[in-house]
Amino acid sequence: MTIAPDDAQQGASLLYRAMRDFVESTDGTLPGKFEITKEGIVLDMMSPVRPHELTALRLRKRLEKVMPEEIVAHTGEPDVEVEPEGIMRRPDIMVIAEADMEGEGSFDPRTLIAAVEIVSRSNPDNDWVTKLRDYPLIGVPVYAIFDPRTGTGAVLTDIHPTPDGPRYATRKDFVYGEDVTIGDWSISTENLPRYTP
Repeated sequence: MTIAPDDAQQGASLLYRAMRDFVESTDGTLPGKFEITKEGIVLDMMSPVRPHELTALRLRKRLEKVMPEEIVAHTGEPDVEVEPEGIMRRPDIMVIAEADMEGEGSFDPRTLIAAVEIVSRSNPDNDWVTKLRDYPLIGVPVYAIFDPRTGTGAVLTDIHPTPDGPRYATRKDFVYGEDVTIGDWSISTENLPRYTP
Protein backbone atom coordinates (compact mmCIF):
# COMPACT_ATOMS: atom_id res chain seq x y z
CA MET A 1 0.00 0.00 0.00
CA THR A 2 1.24 3.47 -0.88
CA ILE A 3 0.44 6.51 1.22
CA ALA A 4 0.32 9.71 -0.78
CA PRO A 5 1.86 12.82 0.83
CA ASP A 6 -1.58 14.40 1.23
CA ASP A 7 -2.88 11.28 2.98
CA ALA A 8 0.16 11.22 5.27
CA GLN A 9 -0.29 14.90 6.10
CA GLN A 10 -4.00 14.37 6.80
CA GLY A 11 -3.17 11.38 9.03
CA ALA A 12 -0.59 13.43 10.95
CA SER A 13 -3.12 16.22 11.37
CA LEU A 14 -5.75 13.79 12.70
CA LEU A 15 -3.22 12.30 15.13
CA TYR A 16 -2.24 15.77 16.33
CA ARG A 17 -5.91 16.74 16.83
CA ALA A 18 -6.49 13.54 18.83
CA MET A 19 -3.49 14.32 21.06
CA ARG A 20 -4.63 17.92 21.44
CA ASP A 21 -8.16 16.80 22.38
CA PHE A 22 -6.68 14.50 25.02
CA VAL A 23 -4.51 17.27 26.48
CA GLU A 24 -7.51 19.62 26.60
CA SER A 25 -9.69 16.93 28.22
CA THR A 26 -7.27 16.63 31.15
CA ASP A 27 -7.70 20.37 31.90
CA GLY A 28 -6.05 20.25 35.30
CA THR A 29 -7.65 16.94 36.32
CA LEU A 30 -4.35 15.06 36.11
CA PRO A 31 -1.09 16.06 37.81
CA GLY A 32 1.68 17.63 35.77
CA LYS A 33 1.83 19.63 32.55
CA PHE A 34 1.07 18.09 29.16
CA GLU A 35 2.70 19.33 25.95
CA ILE A 36 2.85 17.94 22.40
CA THR A 37 6.13 17.41 20.57
CA LYS A 38 7.14 15.64 17.37
CA GLU A 39 7.45 12.43 19.44
CA GLY A 40 3.98 12.73 20.95
CA ILE A 41 2.64 13.85 24.31
CA VAL A 42 5.15 14.85 26.98
CA LEU A 43 4.08 14.81 30.61
CA ASP A 44 6.17 16.76 33.06
CA MET A 45 5.17 15.21 36.38
CA MET A 46 6.61 18.03 38.40
CA SER A 47 4.33 19.51 40.94
CA PRO A 48 5.14 23.19 41.18
CA VAL A 49 8.12 23.07 43.55
CA ARG A 50 9.09 26.22 45.35
CA PRO A 51 12.48 26.83 43.66
CA HIS A 52 10.89 26.46 40.21
CA GLU A 53 8.00 28.79 40.97
CA LEU A 54 10.17 31.31 42.85
CA THR A 55 12.59 31.42 39.90
CA ALA A 56 9.69 32.11 37.52
CA LEU A 57 8.36 34.85 39.81
CA ARG A 58 11.73 36.58 40.24
CA LEU A 59 12.52 36.42 36.52
CA ARG A 60 9.08 37.75 35.59
CA LYS A 61 9.40 40.69 37.99
CA ARG A 62 12.95 41.50 36.87
CA LEU A 63 11.99 41.42 33.20
CA GLU A 64 8.88 43.55 33.67
CA LYS A 65 10.93 46.12 35.59
CA VAL A 66 13.19 46.77 32.57
CA MET A 67 10.79 46.21 29.65
CA PRO A 68 8.40 48.80 28.21
CA GLU A 69 4.93 48.72 29.73
CA GLU A 70 3.37 47.21 26.59
CA ILE A 71 5.64 44.13 26.85
CA VAL A 72 4.82 41.52 29.52
CA ALA A 73 6.46 38.44 31.00
CA HIS A 74 3.42 36.15 31.04
CA THR A 75 3.45 33.03 33.23
CA GLY A 76 0.16 31.35 32.42
CA GLU A 77 -2.00 29.93 29.68
CA PRO A 78 -2.70 29.55 26.80
CA ASP A 79 -0.11 27.44 25.04
CA VAL A 80 1.91 28.34 21.96
CA GLU A 81 0.98 26.12 19.06
CA VAL A 82 1.79 25.38 15.43
CA GLU A 83 -0.62 22.67 14.34
CA PRO A 84 1.04 21.92 10.96
CA GLU A 85 4.27 21.09 12.86
CA GLY A 86 2.35 19.09 15.47
CA ILE A 87 3.77 21.12 18.37
CA MET A 88 2.02 22.65 21.37
CA ARG A 89 4.16 24.01 24.22
CA ARG A 90 3.62 26.11 27.33
CA PRO A 91 6.76 28.06 28.27
CA ASP A 92 7.20 28.92 31.94
CA ILE A 93 7.50 32.59 30.91
CA MET A 94 6.47 34.11 27.59
CA VAL A 95 7.85 37.56 26.78
CA ILE A 96 5.16 38.98 24.52
CA ALA A 97 3.49 42.26 23.59
CA GLU A 98 0.26 42.62 25.53
CA ALA A 99 -1.53 43.41 22.25
CA ASP A 100 -0.49 39.98 20.89
CA MET A 101 -2.32 38.30 23.78
CA GLU A 102 -5.72 39.52 22.56
CA GLY A 103 -8.13 37.14 20.88
CA GLU A 104 -8.98 33.47 21.32
CA GLY A 105 -7.04 30.24 21.14
CA SER A 106 -3.34 29.49 21.48
CA PHE A 107 -0.64 32.09 21.01
CA ASP A 108 1.22 32.16 17.72
CA PRO A 109 4.82 31.39 18.80
CA ARG A 110 6.14 33.82 16.20
CA THR A 111 4.58 36.65 18.26
CA LEU A 112 6.74 35.76 21.26
CA ILE A 113 9.77 37.91 21.85
CA ALA A 114 11.26 35.14 24.00
CA ALA A 115 10.41 31.89 25.76
CA VAL A 116 11.94 31.30 29.18
CA GLU A 117 12.09 27.87 30.78
CA ILE A 118 13.09 26.84 34.27
CA VAL A 119 14.44 23.30 34.05
CA SER A 120 12.37 20.82 36.02
CA ARG A 121 14.12 18.37 38.26
CA SER A 122 12.00 15.48 36.94
CA ASN A 123 12.52 15.93 33.18
CA PRO A 124 15.51 18.14 32.29
CA ASP A 125 15.74 16.76 28.72
CA ASN A 126 12.37 18.35 27.97
CA ASP A 127 14.00 21.80 28.32
CA TRP A 128 17.58 21.05 27.22
CA VAL A 129 16.80 18.75 24.27
CA THR A 130 13.25 18.72 22.88
CA LYS A 131 12.40 22.39 23.47
CA LEU A 132 15.81 23.31 22.12
CA ARG A 133 14.68 21.59 18.91
CA ASP A 134 11.00 22.65 18.95
CA TYR A 135 11.30 26.37 19.71
CA PRO A 136 13.37 27.33 16.64
CA LEU A 137 11.20 25.03 14.52
CA ILE A 138 8.06 26.97 15.47
CA GLY A 139 9.74 30.38 15.25
CA VAL A 140 10.44 31.44 18.85
CA PRO A 141 13.32 33.91 18.28
CA VAL A 142 14.92 33.76 21.76
CA TYR A 143 14.99 30.82 24.14
CA ALA A 144 16.40 31.28 27.67
CA ILE A 145 16.98 28.28 29.93
CA PHE A 146 17.55 28.55 33.69
CA ASP A 147 18.67 25.37 35.44
CA PRO A 148 18.22 25.33 39.25
CA ARG A 149 19.96 21.92 39.38
CA THR A 150 23.32 23.42 38.38
CA GLY A 151 22.92 27.20 38.82
CA THR A 152 23.62 27.69 35.13
CA GLY A 153 21.72 28.47 31.96
CA ALA A 154 21.88 29.57 28.36
CA VAL A 155 20.26 32.08 26.02
CA LEU A 156 19.81 30.86 22.45
CA THR A 157 19.17 33.15 19.47
CA ASP A 158 19.61 33.57 15.71
CA ILE A 159 17.48 30.85 14.11
CA HIS A 160 19.10 29.48 10.97
CA PRO A 161 18.41 26.53 8.65
CA THR A 162 20.30 23.27 9.10
CA PRO A 163 19.91 19.82 7.47
CA ASP A 164 18.00 18.77 10.61
CA GLY A 165 15.66 21.77 10.49
CA PRO A 166 15.84 25.26 11.99
CA ARG A 167 18.23 25.60 14.94
CA TYR A 168 19.63 28.39 17.09
CA ALA A 169 23.01 29.58 15.82
CA THR A 170 24.09 31.52 18.92
CA ARG A 171 24.32 30.19 22.47
CA LYS A 172 25.46 32.30 25.43
CA ASP A 173 25.98 30.29 28.58
CA PHE A 174 25.82 31.90 32.01
CA VAL A 175 26.15 31.02 35.68
CA TYR A 176 23.82 32.28 38.36
CA GLY A 177 25.08 35.60 39.68
CA GLU A 178 25.88 37.02 36.23
CA ASP A 179 23.68 39.43 34.31
CA VAL A 180 21.90 37.83 31.37
CA THR A 181 20.41 39.44 28.27
CA ILE A 182 17.05 38.17 27.01
CA GLY A 183 15.93 39.97 23.88
CA ASP A 184 16.79 43.63 24.38
CA TRP A 185 16.85 43.53 28.18
CA SER A 186 19.50 42.58 30.74
CA ILE A 187 18.54 41.25 34.15
CA SER A 188 20.40 39.93 37.16
CA THR A 189 20.51 36.24 37.99
CA GLU A 190 21.50 36.96 41.60
CA ASN A 191 19.57 35.14 44.33
CA LEU A 192 17.82 32.65 42.08
CA PRO A 193 17.00 29.53 44.10
CA ARG A 194 18.65 26.16 43.50
CA TYR A 195 17.17 22.69 43.91
CA THR A 196 18.46 20.91 46.97
CA PRO A 197 19.84 17.38 46.50
